[in-house]
Amino acid sequence: MTRIAAVAPVLPAYAYSQAEITHELAPLISPDPQRRAVLERMHAGSRIGTRHTVLPLEAYRNLSGFREANDVFIEQATNLAELALRTALDDAGLTASDVDFVMFTSVTGIAAPSVDALLVPRLGFRSDVKRLPTFGLGCVAGASGLARVHDYLVGHPDEVGVLLSVELCSLTLQRDDATIANFVATGLFGDGAAAVVMVGDERSEPGVEVVATRSAIFPETSDVIGWNIGGTGFEIVLTSGVADVIARHFPTVAADFLATNGLTLDDVGAWIAHPGGPRVLDAFAEALAVDASALARSWEVLEHAGNLSSAAVLHVLAATEPDAGQYGLMFALGPGVSAEFVLLRWP
Repeated sequence: MTRIAAVAPVLPAYAYSQAEITHELAPLISPDPQRRAVLERMHAGSRIGTRHTVLPLEAYRNLSGFREANDVFIEQATNLAELALRTALDDAGLTASDVDFVMFTSVTGIAAPSVDALLVPRLGFRSDVKRLPTFGLGCVAGASGLARVHDYLVGHPDEVGVLLSVELCSLTLQRDDATIANFVATGLFGDGAAAVVMVGDERSEPGVEVVATRSAIFPETSDVIGWNIGGTGFEIVLTSGVADVIARHFPTVAADFLATNGLTLDDVGAWIAHPGGPRVLDAFAEALAVDASALARSWEVLEHAGNLSSAAVLHVLAATEPDAGQYGLMFALGPGVSAEFVLLRWP
C-alpha cells in the first residue's frame, strides 16, 4: 500500500495579526469609509488570529502590478518549496536523488520553467526525475495532489513520489476592488507551503497508509469558486454557494466512498478537512453529522495561518495524530466545484 513517509508544513517568516493586516489593506481596497467599515467587520468575524505573508506587510503598497507580483511569486515560491521539501526528505530519511516523481501545485502564480524545474539543480534531483506541474485545482489540490501521487506509486511500487504545494495568496491582492468577494478573500487567505514524501508498496519506509481515493465534480457549480484572470492578475470568484454545494453533495458522496471501502462515518477516527473558512468548516461538520470538535485541527490551522489554499489541508494532515490503526478521511473543495476524498489509515 502507498504510504506517506513525511509531511512538512512551512510558513513564511512574516506574521501579522488579522487586525494589522486589515489596517494595512483597507485603504488599498476602498477609499469609501462605509465600504471599509464593511470590510473591517468581515475581517474581524473570520475567526482568524494570525496570517503569514511572503513580503513585509508594508511592501504590498508598492507592488506595481501583476508582472512584479508574479516575479516575486517565482522567487519566493521556489525558496519555500525548497525549504519544505528538504525538511520532508530529511524527516523521511531520504535525499532528492531518491525521488522519482514530483508533482507541483499552485494557483497563485505561474512560471515556465515551473517551480519544480527550478528546484532540480538546487535540490539535486536526478536528471531523469519525472515532473508534473499543475495549475487550476485551487484549494482541492492538496488532497487531489496527494491522491494523484498515490495513483502514480500504485503503478510504480518501488519508487518515491513527492507533492509540493506553494500558495502565496497575498500576491493576488486586488486594489480598488470593493466587492464582497474581495473583502472575504483579503480577510481569509494566507501564504504557506507544504511538501509530502510518499513511497510505493515495495519500499521499506514506514508511514500513513493511503487506502483509497475518490474524485468528484459537481454539475452546474462552475461559477461558485475560481479566478477571473485579467490585466491586474487574479480576481477572486468566491460565492456563498460553497456551503450549499457541501450540504447538497457531501453526505452522499462521503458515505458512498466509505461504503465502497467497507466503512461508515462512525469508523472514521480523524477528520482532515480543508480549512476553507468558518462557513465551510461549519458546512462540513453539518453535512458529515460530526461535532465541530472533530474538525479541531482544521480550526486551529485556520486561526493561526488562515486559508492557505492547496497547502492548508496538508498543514492539517501534519498536525493530525490519531491512535494507531485508526482511519482518517481527508477532503477538500476547489474550482469546478470539485472535491477530493482520501482515505488514510495510521499503522
